[in-house]
Amino acid sequence: MGLWSAYYLKKAAPSLSITIVERGIIPTGASTRNAGFACFGSLTELMADTQKMGEDKMLELVEMRCKGIRRIEKTFADKKIGYERHGGYELIAGQSGPGGPGGSGGPRTPGATTQDAGTAGINELRSQIDWLNHRLKKIVRQQKTFRLQNEKIKTFGFTGIQNLIENRAEAQLHSGRLCQALLRLVQSMGVTVLNNIEIKGFEKINGHLVLHTDQSFHLTTSQLLVCTNAFARQLLPQLDVNPARGQVLVTSPIDGLPFKGTFHFHEGFYYFRNLGDRVLLGGARNIAMETENTDEMTITDTIQLELERFLREVILPGRQYIIEHRWSGIMGMGGEKMPILRPVNDHVFCAVRMSGMGVALAPVMGEKVAALMTGKL
Repeated sequence: MGLWSAYYLKKAAPSLSITIVERGIIPTGASTRNAGFACFGSLTELMADTQKMGEDKMLELVEMRCKGIRRIEKTFADKKIGYERHGGYELIAGQSGPGGPGGSGGPRTPGATTQDAGTAGINELRSQIDWLNHRLKKIVRQQKTFRLQNEKIKTFGFTGIQNLIENRAEAQLHSGRLCQALLRLVQSMGVTVLNNIEIKGFEKINGHLVLHTDQSFHLTTSQLLVCTNAFARQLLPQLDVNPARGQVLVTSPIDGLPFKGTFHFHEGFYYFRNLGDRVLLGGARNIAMETENTDEMTITDTIQLELERFLREVILPGRQYIIEHRWSGIMGMGGEKMPILRPVNDHVFCAVRMSGMGVALAPVMGEKVAALMTGKL
């Protein structure tokens, strides 16, 4: 978020002096620790969002995500950021399948409940696909964003899955390479990046903001933009944004891995993709929401064992592999999914609460930041 904001601020006002202050040696949080999905929401997630926030808000959010993905494609060469267009899929479990908790991975219509979500029949699923395709046509620029591809379930080797929904508009990227490319881009425009400095607080003194750091010096600025997402309340405790940990594991290389692409399950709470010939799998925080509402970047047995179960029973049944990597990243969630972009006062602004979609949202939000902040300068 900070890198994209700096990029658009420099484009809008090249004479601005901009410094990014990064707490870590590299961007962490979720910036380099996400799953690398260039996505805008699976069918069941968008149907659930419609139920919770209404159709108009859901469509507004999808449009922002789609625009953000297009900005990434336009700004960077595919090879530079590991951008691959293999499409995406959503797995829908059978009513008694081994998928998610209680097997409730089915789609939701507006007004549906958790209890009836897992019992949706094929006709209801088709009607939901048609309903959403019609509404997404102009946003995604495809006649049919979602389509049933049940014949691929066997090809991909999944078990306990009743329906498979394809979305050809999805892609994947290398989060670390994207951050690196953004860093080089903004530095080439004259943006200063200071690493390994934590801002502990700030105060206004003689018309300027003084930023107190964990080092033996402070920084001064005329304008401050807080875009630390899940960690924003450490500086602005009044914000409706809370940390949510996402845990991930990565397998060893798998001979003849039968699928490529990004995959979703259970309203996006589970997600996996191919990483070359490995599988990257993350999520399952819905089985322990309270414990996972934390900013501690550690892993837990509860979530990792559930991910291993899902990998073993659904994604790679009968395959031989070992788990070679595990990590966690911290997302910024809140009472609703719409991002927060607003002035806190005349000198302080914030752009936070990406709700697990920061990869897609940050480019669009960065442009909105530039419009807001340059209007105040």
